[in-house]
Amino acid sequence: MCRLLLTLQKEEVQRMNRAHSCEVYKKCGGCQLTNLSYQEQLSYKMKKEISFLGKFCRVDEIIGMDEPSHYRNKLSAAFALDKRSRPVSGVWQSAQRRVVKTDSCVIEDEVSCWIVRAARGMLGEYGITVYNPRTGRGQLRHIMVRRATVTREIMVVLVTADVRLASGERFAEALVQRFPHIRTVVQCINDTDIPIWLGEKQTVLYGDGYIEDVLCGCFFRISPRSFYQINHEQTEVVYNKALDFARLDPQSLVLDAYCGIGTIGIIAAAEAGHVIGVETNADAVKNAIENCRLNHTKNYRIYNADAAKVMRHMAESGKTPDVVFADPPRAGCSKEFILSLIKSAPKRIVYISCNSETLARDLGYITRGGYRCERIQPVDMFPHTTHVETVCLLTLAK
Repeated sequence: MCRLLLTLQKEEVQRMNRAHSCEVYKKCGGCQLTNLSYQEQLSYKMKKEISFLGKFCRVDEIIGMDEPSHYRNKLSAAFALDKRSRPVSGVWQSAQRRVVKTDSCVIEDEVSCWIVRAARGMLGEYGITVYNPRTGRGQLRHIMVRRATVTREIMVVLVTADVRLASGERFAEALVQRFPHIRTVVQCINDTDIPIWLGEKQTVLYGDGYIEDVLCGCFFRISPRSFYQINHEQTEVVYNKALDFARLDPQSLVLDAYCGIGTIGIIAAAEAGHVIGVETNADAVKNAIENCRLNHTKNYRIYNADAAKVMRHMAESGKTPDVVFADPPRAGCSKEFILSLIKSAPKRIVYISCNSETLARDLGYITRGGYRCERIQPVDMFPHTTHVETVCLLTLAK
């Protein structure tokens, strides 16, 4: 495996001098594969998937995008001052702790980029200053824009260093006049040393503090801190593949672990008998409950709890889910959750991962616990980067 990965890295380095469309490619570091053609990117990712996951079963051909650009529905633009003390915006480069100035990006939504540029040009008129981390003075740290793909509703989040933003409401109204699709403008307060973070406090400057979008035919309410996949088109591919693997019927009992705002669970509830969602983030649980209401979903119950504890309780009480959806963060599933999962012994596990390395680790644990990996389907959720979304089907070995 190590030899193959070294070969892949050498192949990538050999292409580094090719011309590509991004002028800040080397400074930014966000799109590691922009120097490759899209077909070469898919080939690179397939080799990577096979190197990590091929030992479990055959890896299906990666599903790419017809148009692999401007796919991100969330933009975070960091702000700083240039040498002449003029506001600039762009990508936060964590290694150098600086802002890489850019007004456009091959993967970011174009309308979101326009909004950031317009907002930057309006700061002086409304007396909003840019935060300087060296002096601790100033207000605006970064702007986040979320744009719903189907409804076209837009959320703008102004992240400031403190609560003082006297002209915030007037600024928000002026921005809405220029971009009528903006449904809400929210101020979040980040008074820590963490550069790109929303903080714990927020206030709504315009609208209701959320937007709504449609995914796989279901409505979802999205607040500033909600986790919502950044590539709408490929998320539908992933979820449809996950439902295909799950083979649900009206009698199916489903556990939606790491359920977030309830996306997979609510979509699955249309085909299943009963769905149990588990999520540790209290804000996400509130969103999930509201999303159930929006979709008139009656057979989905959500718990603000640890998935491992819920699985253990189900196993001890003799309740065995037919299907478990596991869509953990990049770090993968906790070992406690996997042990509880194996003990509970559901018929099918549908594991969705954005990290091939931690997925390989977890598949090793699960297959040693009596499961067989039947399908592995990579989906290119993040074109121009090295990341891949993968859907796996595991069944209880007889």
